[in-house]
Amino acid sequence: MTDRPSQHRSVTAETAAPVAADRRPQPGPITILPGEDEVFASAVLAGGGRLTQLSDETRGLIWLTYGETDRLVEFLHDHPRTGWVQLPYAGVDAFADVLARFAGTTTPLWTSAKGAYAQPVAEHALTLVLALLRVLPKRVLATSWAGEPKEGTSLFGLNVLIVGAGGIAIELIRLLEPFGVHVTVVRRSTTPVAGAERTVSSEHLLQVLPAADVVVIAAAFTDSTRRLIGAPELAAMKGSAVLVNIARGGLVDTDALTAALADGAIAGAGLDVTDPEPLPDGHPLWTEERVIITPHSADTPEMTAPLLAERITENVRAFLGDGRFVGVVDPEAGY
Repeated sequence: MTDRPSQHRSVTAETAAPVAADRRPQPGPITILPGEDEVFASAVLAGGGRLTQLSDETRGLIWLTYGETDRLVEFLHDHPRTGWVQLPYAGVDAFADVLARFAGTTTPLWTSAKGAYAQPVAEHALTLVLALLRVLPKRVLATSWAGEPKEGTSLFGLNVLIVGAGGIAIELIRLLEPFGVHVTVVRRSTTPVAGAERTVSSEHLLQVLPAADVVVIAAAFTDSTRRLIGAPELAAMKGSAVLVNIARGGLVDTDALTAALADGAIAGAGLDVTDPEPLPDGHPLWTEERVIITPHSADTPEMTAPLLAERITENVRAFLGDGRFVGVVDPEAGY
């Protein structure tokens, strides 16, 4: 972990909002688990919080690992007066079983880091888009100077389709502004997204895919979005289009994507996430020259630690004060 100031700014799809009175957790001491970290301990203190070892005093819990969900359930069972839990990542799919146990209850209040890491992830998405359009996967494997014809496509003026309307999508739209692209956003509702020329609901995904030159997957991973991009969706895309997934691997049908690339149905794919993950050695995607795979590294601990610390401080203030939390999770919706 690092105490270096963040190079990025926190980006959220929504502003802090007050929690309903029946969901407001009782303020009190806060525990950091599985082990206390200096950066995040400082973040709790900066928000006016008081730290304590896990005990009957604990009212707020900062959970710092993506794993050990059984231990989290055990802690909450043994300390039922814990009214607020801050989760460490933007996506909460790893905690789906835990959240399901508390669906329909008012405690604890769950918050995540959704939106906090949007800037580094959006930056990575743009990197993958540009690399694919400029045929860099093929270039980095080359061992001799390529002759004619020259290959590569400019991003300027292209049609970009972003699936998802959270912080990553918002930040990616901002990063795309200098390229003069035409952005369409696919989301659950048709509520317009700032900077997008068009916003459509998810049931119209197949209708808007054929016009896209670039498709970026930035949606939450839930049971309803599992394999959102499968054989029909890939078949609907242009042969010259590229696909980038910086959300969760399960949003894309890996077998269908592998087949589409092998058949030349799409021009390339940039994957920071895969299904399964990690992608096994010997998988055909590793040797596909039109694919870039990065090991779930769109953000690194050095990038995210200051951003998570900022989120913790914000939510500690909400916990102890006005109840205006950021990143509240709906256990029933799963994000």
